[in-house]
Amino acid sequence: MSLRVVFMGTPDFAVPTLTEIIGQGHEVVACYTRAPAPGGRRGLELVESPVHRAAKGFAIPVLTPKSLKSAEAQAEFSAFGADVAVVVAYGLLLPAPVLAAPELGCLNLHGSLLPRWRGAAPIQRAIMAGDKETGVMVMRMDEGLDTGAVAMAEKIAITPEMNAGALHDRMMVIGADLMVRALAALERGSLAFSPQPAEGVTYAAKITKEECRIDFARPAQEVHDRIRGLAPFPGAFCEINGARVKVLRAELAGGNGPAGALIGDDLTFACAQGAIRLLEVQPAGKSAMKAADYLRGAKLAPGTMAG
Repeated sequence: MSLRVVFMGTPDFAVPTLTEIIGQGHEVVACYTRAPAPGGRRGLELVESPVHRAAKGFAIPVLTPKSLKSAEAQAEFSAFGADVAVVVAYGLLLPAPVLAAPELGCLNLHGSLLPRWRGAAPIQRAIMAGDKETGVMVMRMDEGLDTGAVAMAEKIAITPEMNAGALHDRMMVIGADLMVRALAALERGSLAFSPQPAEGVTYAAKITKEECRIDFARPAQEVHDRIRGLAPFPGAFCEINGARVKVLRAELAGGNGPAGALIGDDLTFACAQGAIRLLEVQPAGKSAMKAADYLRGAKLAPGTMAG
């Protein structure tokens, strides 16, 4: 026996879940994803989302509506006769008629331990906040923002040097396995849901450009967590001698001085408390490089300010 599934997702994060669902023998009758967007080297060609490309590889019908609010879009969704919808980082809100259409509801895979970090950027926010633990959860969707009842969860430790890219890659594999286990339980009629606690709610707002600028007037640990949480994309950055430099990897260091001042003969900058050593950087218009390679070309004097 298998379930009729409508899959709704967009980025790389969602692809393993789609693949696992198909691998477990479920019938994915349609994939909903973001419409192709301008991209490519010059931004002139329309680029399909990772889920779009994966679905085409499996010969699954792909739909890319800009909204699901119209009666026509809702009727089209309902016509697939899905037992369940699986939603992984889709990007559009699901109105009540869509949520109610599948007989067994809409299941969402979310990258945090709800109710902490509801919203768009839970992976980055967890690291930026210095959390030591996060996870993935399967929940039944309702009309709120990640407020639905939770069925299953897997906790994931955030190690001191882990960045958002590494956590993302670990989470998407664990999450795919979690979702197919949830679908198996749903098929058996044994998937139980529990309401989220009312306490401990936090929101993971989208990352803004302003947040990506490194503030050396913060303690070194906060600076380090921000760099990790934004790596590799969109990337924390600072300006050194008027030139923008993206910071991809760093570590806590000893020493002190005025906040933002270069101290020593490597790329170590003083913070409000402690210091941070930049290990891998990407100057504007150039490839990523190790700090030593950057320093050979930049020739910075001690006391040079970054900010």
